[in-house]
Amino acid sequence: MLGRLFGASGTERLPERVREAIRHQQEESEVLIGWAELVLVGLLFVAYETTSMATGIVQEDYSFDTYVFVLYTLFSLGRLALAYRRALPEWLLYVSVVVDMALLLGLIYFLHYKYAQTAVFNLKAPAMLYVFLFIALRALRFEARFVIFAGLTAAAGWLALIFYALSGRGGPPNETTDFVEYMTSNAFLIQAEVEKLLAILLTTAVLAIAISRARHLLVRSVSEGAAARDLARFFDPGVADRIRSAAMAIKAGEGELRDVAILTVDLRGFTRLSVEMAPDDVMKLLQDYQGRVCPLIVGNGGSIDKFLGDGILASFGAVAASTTAAADALRAADAVLDAADRWTAERRAAGLPPLSVGLAVASGRVVFGAVGDGERLEFTVIGDAVNFAAKLEKHNKDEKTRGLADAGTYALAEQQGYVAPLPRERRPGRPVGGVSEPVDIVVLAK
Repeated sequence: MLGRLFGASGTERLPERVREAIRHQQEESEVLIGWAELVLVGLLFVAYETTSMATGIVQEDYSFDTYVFVLYTLFSLGRLALAYRRALPEWLLYVSVVVDMALLLGLIYFLHYKYAQTAVFNLKAPAMLYVFLFIALRALRFEARFVIFAGLTAAAGWLALIFYALSGRGGPPNETTDFVEYMTSNAFLIQAEVEKLLAILLTTAVLAIAISRARHLLVRSVSEGAAARDLARFFDPGVADRIRSAAMAIKAGEGELRDVAILTVDLRGFTRLSVEMAPDDVMKLLQDYQGRVCPLIVGNGGSIDKFLGDGILASFGAVAASTTAAADALRAADAVLDAADRWTAERRAAGLPPLSVGLAVASGRVVFGAVGDGERLEFTVIGDAVNFAAKLEKHNKDEKTRGLADAGTYALAEQQGYVAPLPRERRPGRPVGGVSEPVDIVVLAK
């Protein structure tokens, strides 16, 4: 327990990216603390300068509250500037706590001089309540050790004021056991001061325990958030959002019927080229290709279902039902074909072997859901439309084309608002391998 209160809550065992995220949170907290300190000191200044406490006998020689506030404001502004620059050293955090308490308790200490009273007068100052605010400020950093240090500093400072009052150097302490006399005169009641010390220490303990638990949750939250962001890179954004927002645990074997459009994209000549290239170059080539194609698919409402080596299977209207799935798939296909043309031109200009892309679009009803063995799950689409799109993409070689869609899908896309960038050739009754009936096709690109 003490290790959790005073230590780093196990952050040294966390990956560096997680520790960096936690450090960022703490740096943001220090900015917040800096502004909170300035506001708090402003409130203290207003209380000292505008309230009716200053009535009665006031010795102006001891009225230097304004100078203290100005100096503290300058210190706080410097601290805030360092916080914004992310350059606050840890020792300065401890110094800041000491300065906070010294400001408050120093102001309280000089009250008996200012109002020509005995030192016991200081112990009844309502400004003592600000001690709890200065302790609570340290909770914003989510580190219990600073809360504990602030509480112990406040308790030590208050003890110093008590001993000073009892020493008689600031006038007779007038010790009493009568509560009424204590409340109505400059009398000292030990039980009252013990209660104040207990209040400071118990508040510190409760805050420290709460912050220790909160920090544990912060570390866990940051760790899980970093893990979720990393894992999300392995999922399509729509699928990742579906997983995050699922009301119940997702199980294998659960699926939904969807009317979708399927887009399959294949990089031609990649298999031959990959044999001739170094492994790193192969992966860089794939990254270049996928980095150009995938954003266009997602940007047009598609969901990347899976990568099949150099092939991409994307669905439209599967993760979330859509009334424009076919039109979106055709728009994505047009964008991919345009990007492929530019990529080919770039490679030729760079003296690299050109690569072309083949694709096909089909539509139909599929089952969308999770498959796997319970421990390892994968969202996917299953149905005739998926198989048909794959066969249609392979049929590009027979037709000497780069992009195809079946006539039914193309007509559906036009009904959904799709407008072709140029007139398209139609080829009716074409025999497609693996398909029993002839297929009417539309050529998207030759």
